[in-house]
Amino acid sequence: MTPDNTPQLDRADVRLRHDEGIGGAVRAFIDRVRSGDLGMLPVVAGLLIISVVFSALNPVFLAPNNLVNLLFDCAAVGMISLGVIFVLLLGEIDLSIGSMSGLSSALLGVMWVGSGLPLAAAIAMSVLCGAAVGALYGFLRNRFEMPSFVATLSGLLALLGMQLYILGPTGSINLPYASALVRFGQILIMPDWLSYCLAVLPGVLIVLGGLRRNRARRAANLSGGNLSVVLVKAALLTVGLLVAAWYLNLGRGVPWMFGVFVGFVVLMNYMLTRTKWGRSLFAVGGNAEAARRSGIDVRRIRSSAFVLCSIFAALGGVFSAARLASASQQAGTGDVNLNAIAAAVIGGTSLFGGRGSAWSALLGILVIQAISNGLTLLNLSSSLRYMITGGVLAIAVIVDSLARRSRASHGRA
Repeated sequence: MTPDNTPQLDRADVRLRHDEGIGGAVRAFIDRVRSGDLGMLPVVAGLLIISVVFSALNPVFLAPNNLVNLLFDCAAVGMISLGVIFVLLLGEIDLSIGSMSGLSSALLGVMWVGSGLPLAAAIAMSVLCGAAVGALYGFLRNRFEMPSFVATLSGLLALLGMQLYILGPTGSINLPYASALVRFGQILIMPDWLSYCLAVLPGVLIVLGGLRRNRARRAANLSGGNLSVVLVKAALLTVGLLVAAWYLNLGRGVPWMFGVFVGFVVLMNYMLTRTKWGRSLFAVGGNAEAARRSGIDVRRIRSSAFVLCSIFAALGGVFSAARLASASQQAGTGDVNLNAIAAAVIGGTSLFGGRGSAWSALLGILVIQAISNGLTLLNLSSSLRYMITGGVLAIAVIVDSLARRSRASHGRA
């Protein structure tokens, strides 16, 4: 290397580091949006618009205690929606999630209250029933190539019949109001100090992850990159979560029920983004034949997705029973099925497979519950909620379709 080349290399290194800084991150984000990779931007913008509109019409909407109640209501359907994401990533569908959640709540009530089994055993049996149903769907899809639409539609009817049969002529079982499960679903709140610690934790993990990646790159004789972007992301996220925790603590506080739901979202996000199984799931959803040729066991991935979907539907049924303090024939019926699927799609999971995130369930259910809560505060009929939710779902699908078209044209260019 000659001395004349050194200044040029230094300037190139400076430009590289500049591109890796905050300005480079902003430009990369703009490029992704232009190419059709909108990520969670539409749903975040939608949440902000909903909050502004409803708070202007009724200031109670953003009151701390109202937001706490909204978070309580998010957890049950949010758990069901989290499971739906796995089958949607494959381009499949599960229409029986509502019935599965209803059957799970019925099993919980019969085994715990009716038969006297311990609560933990009753919950475990309900979840195992969900796993068995999901395994059956996977078998029908893999062995007989039965479309998931048909298989799960049949399951919807069968599971609903089982729910009605198990509950018997009374049609309802009340859960002990003083029990730990009902208190978990209705009144248990995190201590203030714990909510603040949990608000700080994501930012700390982001910084530690950035430092670990920086050391790994340097060990491989690569540019370590600029940590400013990581620090800014961590700072913004930490401040946002601390403000949210502080504001909720002005009321009752952060519900344990919602915290457990978010914990499952974080766990499933890790599974999707950091494990071989998660990468295989995206690969099968993008192109099943290409995934098979690359050595991925497509049948096993499909079965695991259906099993997880039904397990989370069963957990959603347990959460619903805890929230309502009962197991009844109405559990899992009505708009539960559609809201769970709509939440996943509104949150950013593609109906066409191959694109989505566990965070979609969290963001999507916040949108749906915010609309429901706001309309209730305005004393408007539920018919408007159905129409508005349907409109939001249609817009989400249109945005996804346009984004796919933009990505395709950008890729050809």
